Amino acid sequence: MSQTYAVIAETRGGKLRQVTLEAIEAARRATQEENASIAAILIGHQVTELAEELAQYVDGPVHVVDRPELEVYHAEATFTATMNALTEINPNAVFLGHTAIGRDLAPMIAARLGAGQISDVTAIEHSGSDTIYIRPLYAGKAFERKRFVADGSAQIVTVRPNNFAVAEPLPSSSPITHSTPTTLSNLRSTVKEVVRKTSGKVDLTEAKIVVSGGRGVKSAEGFRPLERLAEVLNAAVGASRAACDAGYCDYAMQIGQTGKVVTPEIYIACGISGAIQHLAGMSQSRIIIAINKDPEAPIFKVADYGIVGDLFEVVPLLTEEFEKALA
Repeated sequence: MSQTYAVIAETRGGKLRQVTLEAIEAARRATQEENASIAAILIGHQVTELAEELAQYVDGPVHVVDRPELEVYHAEATFTATMNALTEINPNAVFLGHTAIGRDLAPMIAARLGAGQISDVTAIEHSGSDTIYIRPLYAGKAFERKRFVADGSAQIVTVRPNNFAVAEPLPSSSPITHSTPTTLSNLRSTVKEVVRKTSGKVDLTEAKIVVSGGRGVKSAEGFRPLERLAEVLNAAVGASRAACDAGYCDYAMQIGQTGKVVTPEIYIACGISGAIQHLAGMSQSRIIIAINKDPEAPIFKVADYGIVGDLFEVVPLLTEEFEKALA
């Protein structure tokens, strides 16, 4: 009997989120049977064009639930619609992004299906007939290797953004089917408005480059040079908890143990001392560049490159040189 994997797609700003295509790539790596197929589930409103785009990346059907109540994420409504689609697909495994939505939705699905769940997966390997899922522990200081017990129950996997390559489109598109939830009329709550606070034009958790500021920026105005550098590099702007607590920026920008976890190609830490709580959110970055006037700052112990100097002098110089290089 062939296996079927399902990927639950996420959208933002009328586009498929990058982590959705990364989850499809993770599902491809997890499959071991030649005739295994990957289906997709798209929940939202007026998402026909996105469904057609999604159909280019999977070889199984794209199940679309298109309702006005699903225009923005609503835990109860989205869960009901998702379970309706999963019942039709009956997959062996379900893949989601390890995002705010994925972390909310995945446990509910696992509980309803009586399934096992492995969260925050950063790599997938195979050992004989077993699929091994690798995830970080202790702020990235250790990694654990987990597998599902082969008891026939469903498997739920969330994948950390920026750790899998974006899936390549397939030669042909898959069919699109429309599912209708049994009911969405008895919801116990209603989403009236969604106020979005972001760190800039680039999604912080999916950014390839992150420019982050700490207590050393000294004020809200101190983030301006970092924002200019981020604009030149098409990067996102982040912050340490110290900067957020001091009122220099919004908590939506916080990176660390109690904030967002990022894994960019390049992480530029400006005026950040390198407390263990902050390292928990960015230590898995490919390249870490630290700018700090204190040569004994702990951030230099994890940095690949370090600049000892005043960020208000160094950052504008870097910005100028990057502008020249990228012109």
